[in-house]
Amino acid sequence: MSLEDIRVVVDAGESSPYQADALSGNAPVLLRELAEHVRQLMAAGEPTAIDLNALPLTPADLDWLKATLGEGEISVTLHSDGESTLAETACPGVWWVTHHNESGHVVSRFIEVAFVPELVKAHPEDVKTGLEYLESLIFDLS
Repeated sequence: MSLEDIRVVVDAGESSPYQADALSGNAPVLLRELAEHVRQLMAAGEPTAIDLNALPLTPADLDWLKATLGEGEISVTLHSDGESTLAETACPGVWWVTHHNESGHVVSRFIEVAFVPELVKAHPEDVKTGLEYLESLIFDLS
């Protein structure tokens, strides 16, 4: 019997897009933390932001977390010194926030627990400027 006569079968195991050895096990713990932050939001209106870059998460952990949290109904894109995206997850009040630099590279990634992310709220000075603009439009109608 030669080496060519030996039959080799590769069993890839359970089909999964995530390599088990690439998952650190930290992402499921983060889900429990998020649930506690949502409880705090509901009880006291306290928003929370979790810096995902500061946690020991692998790229597979981030992919798993994003897939597990799913997609919600709202997404916002901001353009200021790079693009920022704020996307509601399938859990209302839990937002996936990603900031890119002008070159398009991810510079920070957060999960924010809030009714509305702070970054989306209009600053009072901006609202004042908006009112002045509206008043000038109304004045021009006369």
